[in-house]
Amino acid sequence: MDLDTARQELEEFIPHVKNISDSSVRKMAGRDLMRFKEFKKQGIAVKFGRFTQKENKQIQKNVEEFLSLTGIDSAEKLLFTSRYPHDKDIIQRLKTEHQFCEKISEGIPRPWRLIYYRARKMFDSNNYKGRYTKEEKEKLKQYQALHGNDWKKISELMSRSNLSVAMKFSEIRSATNYGAWTKEETQKLMNAVKEVMKKKLETENPGSVLSLEQSNMNDVWIEREQLYQPLPWTEIETKVGSRYWRQCKQKWNSILTSRLTRGQQFYRGTSGLQAKINLIKRLYETKAEDASEVNWDDLSNAIGGLPRTYVQSKFYKLKVSSVPLWKKKTFS
Repeated sequence: MDLDTARQELEEFIPHVKNISDSSVRKMAGRDLMRFKEFKKQGIAVKFGRFTQKENKQIQKNVEEFLSLTGIDSAEKLLFTSRYPHDKDIIQRLKTEHQFCEKISEGIPRPWRLIYYRARKMFDSNNYKGRYTKEEKEKLKQYQALHGNDWKKISELMSRSNLSVAMKFSEIRSATNYGAWTKEETQKLMNAVKEVMKKKLETENPGSVLSLEQSNMNDVWIEREQLYQPLPWTEIETKVGSRYWRQCKQKWNSILTSRLTRGQQFYRGTSGLQAKINLIKRLYETKAEDASEVNWDDLSNAIGGLPRTYVQSKFYKLKVSSVPLWKKKTFS
């Protein structure tokens, strides 16, 4: 299949495929297109976002079955083959012979790459090592000075995951201020978000940039769904200068909540009780088995046009404060 045809057929399942690189499109055409078509016949849509508990169990089942089929003795060897140079050739041959890509993604209507990354996160023992010690932080700074941002190399030296070392270094290097945000810092954050969003919109939809330029930062200046797309927080952190990425993300969500609610006190007093009841009723009517299955945008529109993150956090607070032993209960 030629590249244009592959991109055209994938667009039915992945609307943003036009923004994906040619090499990734070729891989998706080989690994995903037939799977997506099979799921479509079954009336199952391709999913993105947070993995459900059911999907996590399916990944675990797929990995365990592949290990049993091939005789590879651990998920870590299967998913982090480069950590075992002496066994690397044998493992790669077994993965090719027994169609690793097809087996690992069986029963999960998502792009293969996302399933693979999720499996690596689930089975990486380096993901669950707790807080960094002072010694580890010093080592991380030394390794970064030697190897730059080669997080794969540094993660091997540190026995931590790639994401963990990258984010921890981002936190360490920042001239972090833990106090209240100043007006200057807040303005820097808003300018940084506006800048990265402008760049993103120029790439995806050039016509929408004009309204962004003409708008006032005191108003909500981008369509609501755009505001919730993933943002490059480490890039925003660099532009702000005095806060690390997690603080920037939390502050931005706080700004969104404040701006988009327009000061309306939806969850206070008698009307607040009714709003909570409406939220619970609407959630129950979705018949979702997991929080990740809820369309939070539709839900937030239905109960008053509140920001998605605000509704999610309100539900979480209700759950943990009002439902005894909630961790042991099903979502419904």
